[in-house]
Amino acid sequence: MAARAKTFLLCHGAWSGGWAWKKMHPLVAQAGHRLVAPTYTGLGERAHLASPAIDLDTHIQDILNVIAFEDLSDIVLLGHSYGGMVATGVADRMRERVTQLIYLDAFVPRDGQSLFDLNESGREPMRKAVADGDGYRIAPNPPPPDTPQADLDWLYARRVPMPIKCFEARLRLEHGEPAMPRSYIYCTRIPPGDVFGQFARRTKNEHGWRYFELDASHAPNVTAPQALMAVLEKIVA
Repeated sequence: MAARAKTFLLCHGAWSGGWAWKKMHPLVAQAGHRLVAPTYTGLGERAHLASPAIDLDTHIQDILNVIAFEDLSDIVLLGHSYGGMVATGVADRMRERVTQLIYLDAFVPRDGQSLFDLNESGREPMRKAVADGDGYRIAPNPPPPDTPQADLDWLYARRVPMPIKCFEARLRLEHGEPAMPRSYIYCTRIPPGDVFGQFARRTKNEHGWRYFELDASHAPNVTAPQALMAVLEKIVA
């Protein structure tokens, strides 16, 4: 088991935190792997650090620091949703430490793109929500409708507003497209206005990708942890 043990390093989604992956820790450990699930500056247990200056680069640096201070290597980098933006930046700057990149129902940016470039329909409503709120953060999107009530209560108690600059900032890649093996997991219980179908189509047809589908809604770490673990095991086997 030790020879194939992997270190999964999480880049979590917007409004969320490492805490939202609570159900995955025992499953990852049971499979003989390790899950490192940090939380970005300004969110979760680090919500007291929220400020208008926080952007995508802040969150990329958060993960780079975890790699450096925890001395992680041979990393399977796992980006969920907004975390795909973060993971792409991290993989670009830590190519020698990241051996595999997995996008879970996530944004897959190219050089120079922001999240709003990849989700144009969300741009104006979110900017309006910021103007109506504290001037720099967006209130959380609702969780998927199939989330059990107990999990909804747990999520609503912990999700916090997200600095809009994280969605506006353009990703800068120093080395072009990531060169390590990449996989895309598309969650097929699709909400109206499916944002991630564009990446499913791209990664299904573009060279250098492995493509997987998961019968789950957008947050399988909460609603379908066992099914998610099965796919992750298949990818790293």
